[in-house]
Amino acid sequence: MTIEVGSILEGRVTGITNFGAFVELGEGKTGLVHISEVADDYVHDIKDYLKENDIVKVKVINIKDGKIGLSIRQVNNPSPAARKPARGRGRGPKSFEDKLSRFLRESEERLAHLRKSTDAKRGGRGTRRGF
Repeated sequence: MTIEVGSILEGRVTGITNFGAFVELGEGKTGLVHISEVADDYVHDIKDYLKENDIVKVKVINIKDGKIGLSIRQVNNPSPAARKPARGRGRGPKSFEDKLSRFLRESEERLAHLRKSTDAKRGGRGTRRGF
């Protein structure tokens, strides 16, 4: 079995770290699936997706200095277009300007709420305290 970039192999998860999972490919070869290559969604904890001794299909995405980079995500969605998040399905802002305007609107709402609750605690504006 030759390990080449682009080939899809089956392996066994031998170790899990906070940055990825090590997968034994056979013939004494082990590769790393970086946490960003586990799933299309954001992976907060890799243990939610993988556990030791799981058998997984992986794609070899790079080989550098004897280290093998693997991807589970690219096996499930082979084309780069399929990996991009879909737009227009209610998944949030579509452009930077939309994100910025949403951020500003939410920030103003939070600030208004904070000002309102702070004023209520102090007795409102215009209340004088004697020092």
